[in-house]
Amino acid sequence: MDLIISTLNMSKIGYFYTDCLVPMVGNNPYATAEGNSTELSINAEVYSLPSRKLVALQLRSIFIKYKSKPFCEKLLSWVKSSGCARVIVLSSSHSYQRNDLQLRSTPFRYLLTPSMQRSVQNKIKSLNWQEMEKSRCIPEIDDSEFCIRIPGGGITKTLYDESCSKEIQMAVLLKFVSEGDNIPDALGLVEYLNEWLQIIKPLSDDPTASTSRWKIPSSWRLLFGSGLPPALF
Repeated sequence: MDLIISTLNMSKIGYFYTDCLVPMVGNNPYATAEGNSTELSINAEVYSLPSRKLVALQLRSIFIKYKSKPFCEKLLSWVKSSGCARVIVLSSSHSYQRNDLQLRSTPFRYLLTPSMQRSVQNKIKSLNWQEMEKSRCIPEIDDSEFCIRIPGGGITKTLYDESCSKEIQMAVLLKFVSEGDNIPDALGLVEYLNEWLQIIKPLSDDPTASTSRWKIPSSWRLLFGSGLPPALF
C-alpha cells in the first residue's frame, strides 16, 4: 500500500476511526521535503485518487485482542455505505506452511468472492494466475475437511468470508512470505496487482520493467531503525 500511495501521489482524505487497533502516531511516511515531514500520521488512514476512482486504506498498527472481527464488520459496513464498486485486499501468508504443490509453483495466489468472479473471471483467467488452493481445515488430522486457509494472513480470511456472505465484490491477492526484509515481497505483490489493473504502465513489453518505477516512500529508509550511534565505538 505504501508503494501505491507514494507512486500515485495519492491525497490523504481522512482517517478510519476505530478502537480495534493499537493507537499509534508518527511523522508523515511519504515526506518529500522538510516542510511536510512534520505532518502526523496515525494507525488507519484513507487516501484517494479521484482521477482513477481509487481509494486506499493503509493500516499501520496491530489489532487489539478479540477486536479483529468487529473491525472487519465495521470496515465492510463502510465499504457498502460508501458505494465502493470493488475491494482488493493485499495480503500475505506464511511461506513455511505451504504444501508440496505450493512449494513447486509461483508464490502468488488470488481469491475472488462469487460476485467478483462474475465480473472479472475472464480477465483473471487470461492472466494465468493461480487460485488459492483448499487445504485440510485441521492440518494435523488426515481426514479433516478441506477449506481455504491463509495462515499468517491476519484478517484476510475473515474479510473474504464476510464479503462472500454479504455479496461484496472482493479480490484477495497474496504472496507466500517469510519474516525479515519484505521490501522485495512488497514490490512483487504490487507488480502482481499491476498485471491486472495497470496502475502504472510498464516501460516495455516486459512487465518486470516497471519495478524501478515504483516510488519508494522516504519512511522506508528507517524500516530497520537508524544506524548505530558512533558513540558506541
